[in-house]
Amino acid sequence: MFISEFIEYLLLEKKYSTHTVTAYKADLLSFLDFYEKEYSVSDIVKANYVQIRPWIVYLVDKGVSNRTINRKVSSLKTYYKFLLKTEQIEKNPLAKHQALKVSKKLQIPFSEEEVESVLDALTDHQDFESIRDRLIVELFYATGIRRIELVDLKISDIDIEGKQIKVLGKRNKERFLPLLATVCDTLKRYLLVRSDVVNGGDTSFLLLTKKGVKIYETLVYRIVNSYFSKASSKVKKSPHILRHSFATHLLNEGANLNAVKELLGHSSLAATQIYTHHSMAQLTKVYKQSHPRNKK
Repeated sequence: MFISEFIEYLLLEKKYSTHTVTAYKADLLSFLDFYEKEYSVSDIVKANYVQIRPWIVYLVDKGVSNRTINRKVSSLKTYYKFLLKTEQIEKNPLAKHQALKVSKKLQIPFSEEEVESVLDALTDHQDFESIRDRLIVELFYATGIRRIELVDLKISDIDIEGKQIKVLGKRNKERFLPLLATVCDTLKRYLLVRSDVVNGGDTSFLLLTKKGVKIYETLVYRIVNSYFSKASSKVKKSPHILRHSFATHLLNEGANLNAVKELLGHSSLAATQIYTHHSMAQLTKVYKQSHPRNKK
């Protein structure tokens, strides 16, 4: 079925992260499972759109969100593009498929006060986990780093003297991000207590659990969610919302959109422009308060 070759193609040629490739593989296996049960055939190479369509209907009936379904179908479409490229098939069965409509939900960033409240709460404790957790929040808010990028940070990526970090982003694209002096101070404190938990394993990664092993994504989510649940009533309290807050607050203060794009590691301005919705709201507020004609 060429799935292993496809996975290798994503990793080696497309330079996708292991996290992204794992998601692609899961989506493919999801379709394979349905296809085998529905048609008693285990080879999805020759599947046509008439056979794929019931899978989409099945996912809708299960209550899977349109956004998730679109992602799964996109994974399958990319697989067939690969088969087309390698001349295993003559036509992509999903070439004319139209994605399901998805409602655009604006994600509300944390306020500056909410972020400061969390950082203040973390200042009171000097144990390893508290200092590490403060560093995690500071790195998200001060650099706009992605969760997987933060997890994969290595000691060698940190330049405290130069006040910058090296980040390995999507498709293995490197970027350098400046660090605030306050973040550098927290980094120094963290590195001191970090030595107490190192247990002789792979110590190249910056952020560790209290057992001395590399931190993982779900733990990072729980850390951010836990602290911001005490400081914010917003529905979503995740690392991505902190990244969202970083971008929105920069734009609110007049930062150039292109500069924010580079800091976030976006490949195009289109991905960055979602953050202008909230900065526009701030601009509108200032405009109404300041324009002389609005005072009449």
